[in-house]
Amino acid sequence: MWPICLIFVYGLITVRDSLNSGRPLRHIISILLQNESGALARVAGLFSSRGYNIESLSVAPTDDPAVSRLTLVTTGTDQVINQINKQISKLIDVVDRVELTRRGHVERELLLVKVRYVVTSKDRMTELLERYKAEVVDQTDGLRVIELTGSGMDVDDFLRELREFVEIHEVVRSGVAAIASGDQILALRHTA
Repeated sequence: MWPICLIFVYGLITVRDSLNSGRPLRHIISILLQNESGALARVAGLFSSRGYNIESLSVAPTDDPAVSRLTLVTTGTDQVINQINKQISKLIDVVDRVELTRRGHVERELLLVKVRYVVTSKDRMTELLERYKAEVVDQTDGLRVIELTGSGMDVDDFLRELREFVEIHEVVRSGVAAIASGDQILALRHTA
């Protein structure tokens, strides 16, 4: 039996087998990327050309309009992730990058889910919304749109419980947004 260590990181539990680094694990990589035509395609192309899967991808401008922050989630062994990080660093559009998985970080995902539920499940729905701090943001034509922000595990658990008593019509997930805790900063540094 391999010893297992559980690390709690702001609502995300990562299971790390301390003796078996050859086992594929979930990794979050944040990249500062120049806002240039084709930059995102080059990062995605790096993954597809090597047969790596991107489980989640979110990208948006930073406070500097010349730079976007791309956060992606992938799964791989330490060796594969090290290779990915080396290849990412070689891309001309990449300003900087950091792997957040093994350091303290805050990670969130936005869920919008459109559901139809009957009055008999109202108490159950109210309890679920309160427990996950979710809220109904739209009620139109007998359908409700529920918003939830939490870790990927929270979103998965919420959807699993919701499916037990409502009809889900549509699911939209933002993908992971993550930031390092403390003084670890991934930002474009301007020289004065």
